[in-house]
Amino acid sequence: MRKLENKELDRLTVTDFKEAKKTPIIIILDDIRSLHNIGSVFRTSDAFLVEKIYLCGITAVPPNKEIHKTALGATETVAWEYEKDVLSLIERLKKENISIFAIEQVENAIFLNDFEVEIEKKYALVFGNEVFGVNQKAIELCDGTIEIPQLGTKHSLNISVSTGIVIWDLFCKMKF
Repeated sequence: MRKLENKELDRLTVTDFKEAKKTPIIIILDDIRSLHNIGSVFRTSDAFLVEKIYLCGITAVPPNKEIHKTALGATETVAWEYEKDVLSLIERLKKENISIFAIEQVENAIFLNDFEVEIEKKYALVFGNEVFGVNQKAIELCDGTIEIPQLGTKHSLNISVSTGIVIWDLFCKMKF
């Protein structure tokens, strides 16, 4: 086996990316403290042609050299917008008929492996603060919650890891 060189990977140009049909997933990052987590979410979103990222509350926005360290240019490809108040954003997206799910551990959450996507729907996924998770008021506005099953001694995953797991799972269910 030979490791492929970057020029052999047949990646999209920035222009091609912007014109490509997107995966109908919107990521909402609310009060994310780590600039590296934000950059990682951008990079994962680029990999799976995520439609858009909303940065809310205290979440930092590009351009930012610390975000760029992990995003590696994905802030130039993935559409993003800053929205101060996550609650008003959720209400607005619901009016656009977008299904909104918080990624959180709550009563009656749907385990990610049991979550079924409807192919014709667009989904917005709310990821919360690294310490406090998704705001309770935001959870109450969502259409539901999705929980990533965890079997070990820890009760949480890093926000960028959680985002990657959920995007990959929904991408597979939508595309394959």
